Amino acid sequence: MKITDSCTCRPDCCAPTAPVVREIKSPFVPLPAAEQKDIPCCGSPVTMVSSPYETPGYTICHFVRDFVETPAGRIPVVHSGLTGPDWLGTLRARLGIFRNTYKVAPGIYSTGHPGPDSPVLVTANYKLSFDALRRHLGSVDAWIMVCDTRGINVWCAAGKGTFSSEEVADRAARCNLKQLVGHRRLILPQLAATGVSAQKVKQLSGLEVVWGPVRAEDIARFLEDGMKADESMRRVTFSLLDRLVLTPVELTLLAKPLIGVLAAVFLVSGFAPGFFSFHAAWVRGLYAAYAFVLGIFSGAVVMPLLLPWIPGLSFSLKGGIIGLVFAALLPKGLSGFEFSALMLIVMAVSSYLAMNFTGSTPFTSPSGVEKEMRIAIPLQAIAMLAAAVLWILTPFV
Repeated sequence: MKITDSCTCRPDCCAPTAPVVREIKSPFVPLPAAEQKDIPCCGSPVTMVSSPYETPGYTICHFVRDFVETPAGRIPVVHSGLTGPDWLGTLRARLGIFRNTYKVAPGIYSTGHPGPDSPVLVTANYKLSFDALRRHLGSVDAWIMVCDTRGINVWCAAGKGTFSSEEVADRAARCNLKQLVGHRRLILPQLAATGVSAQKVKQLSGLEVVWGPVRAEDIARFLEDGMKADESMRRVTFSLLDRLVLTPVELTLLAKPLIGVLAAVFLVSGFAPGFFSFHAAWVRGLYAAYAFVLGIFSGAVVMPLLLPWIPGLSFSLKGGIIGLVFAALLPKGLSGFEFSALMLIVMAVSSYLAMNFTGSTPFTSPSGVEKEMRIAIPLQAIAMLAAAVLWILTPFV
């Protein structure tokens, strides 16, 4: 494809020049130095040409480096490594900032120089899932079929029903996959197995499902070994690092509701025999706020890190136990009512946040989580109500 540039400035802006003709071979093409100094337009010299694939209202995603023409249409070629914008987006998602909209468009992508015999790897359109796959492909030539999981990761989308047999079959049809490759195999991540039936995909599309490894970091070795997974590729792990990277988003999501909770705590702490005391609201409010901080730290940070070693199977129980331990850090010299109230706050908050962690682990099931919540939430509510009553009554006894 060739395009022609010519000066469109005012007639008196610069001397007329011959058009500059160059061939576009990639989405973003810097001009040769000789051409840069010959362009007599006003303002700064032009050093970068817009992509020939861009159209009004649409721009090229930063992770797309080129396009390839195929029998199934024009397909974007993505970088196999992550760049600055990718890492920044990962950080935002880990902190819960715009996490619900961090996704890529469903469809077919490619890495390297794939052909009719190249593998088709299937993933979710959550950007972190998409990035995890492409960054571990390296020099592998492959097609990547991204399903519309509503911006949810593979495992959660499979559980919610958005990563389903119907979506896989429908996406393969929409992408004209049978025109793109000569084989009839799709490689799906193992964690999608809870939502996708290989037999149903075969019935709906005629495509065979091959279950890939649990972790994207093993995909290249899986392909090298003839699409055979060893025991380590099938094992779901939940290491200390895996648990640690989940804590920032839990803390970030607490920020907004915590403001309202602490405002109510300071207000309640001011009740006194003379109706209301600003001094008591400040002093006692700080004690209560400290108890909430202890509960948050123990339930959202310490419990996930020490998860395998805390006694009990229930996450809410684990959180309550570690909260009781952290209650030992409450200030000394408090009355019996005050200490009991603050201890209940620490334990209830820690138990609740620990229970929230069930959705992030491979240790639980949806039915198990529902059963635990039916038992734990009423107990946590009772503990918080008792803490509030004791805290309010303290100045009057």
